[in-house]
Amino acid sequence: MYKQVFKRLFDFLIALVALIVLSPIFIIVTILLFVANQGKPFFFQLRPGKGEKIFKIVKFKTMNDRKDSDGNLLHDSERLTAVGAFVRKTSLDEIPQLINVLKGDMSLIGPRPLLPQYLPLYSETQKKRHEMRPGITGWAQVNGRNAISWQQKFEYDVYYIEHVSVLLDLKIVFLTISKVFKSEGINAADSATTEAFKGN
Repeated sequence: MYKQVFKRLFDFLIALVALIVLSPIFIIVTILLFVANQGKPFFFQLRPGKGEKIFKIVKFKTMNDRKDSDGNLLHDSERLTAVGAFVRKTSLDEIPQLINVLKGDMSLIGPRPLLPQYLPLYSETQKKRHEMRPGITGWAQVNGRNAISWQQKFEYDVYYIEHVSVLLDLKIVFLTISKVFKSEGINAADSATTEAFKGN
C-alpha cells in the first residue's frame, strides 16, 4: 500500500511544502547562477524515469559553457564556477528537482535518474531500477553517492526497489541530511562529475 499509494502522496505534499519553505534560497541561488552563467541558471537534460519513460530533469546549472580554441567544452573541473561549486557542495543544485517531483516525473527517494544512453547497457537485474520513479536521493546516494563504483550503485538501487518501505525511506532521509552537512561523496576522485557508465 505504501509503495503503490502513500509514497506518491507523501512525495507531492512534502515537495510542495519544501518548495515554499526553500523559495527564498531558490530565488537567491537562481540570481547568483544567472550572473555566473551568463543568464543560464538552470540545467535541463533528458533522463529515463519509471518504465524507462523519458522526462526532462531540471537542476541548477553549476558549470558554465566555456570552450577551448577549437570550440570544444573545457574539462568539467575548469567550467565549475565558484558559485556552482558551493551550490554542488551543499547539494542546493537538487532543489529544482522538487518541481519534477510535483509533476510526477520523480520521487523524493529512489534510484537516481541516469542518462538515456545507458539504457541498452544495463543487465536484466540492473533494469529493475526503472520499476519505480527515480529519486532526488536514494539508497546508493547515502552509501557513497559518486564516490562508489557503478556496480555498487546498481546493487544499492536494486536493493531499494526490492525492499522499499516507510522505515527505509525515513532512514535514507536522515542519512541524506547527514551526508549533506558532511559534504560526503559528492564528486568522484579527481573529477567534478562521475565517470560515464560504459556497461558491465
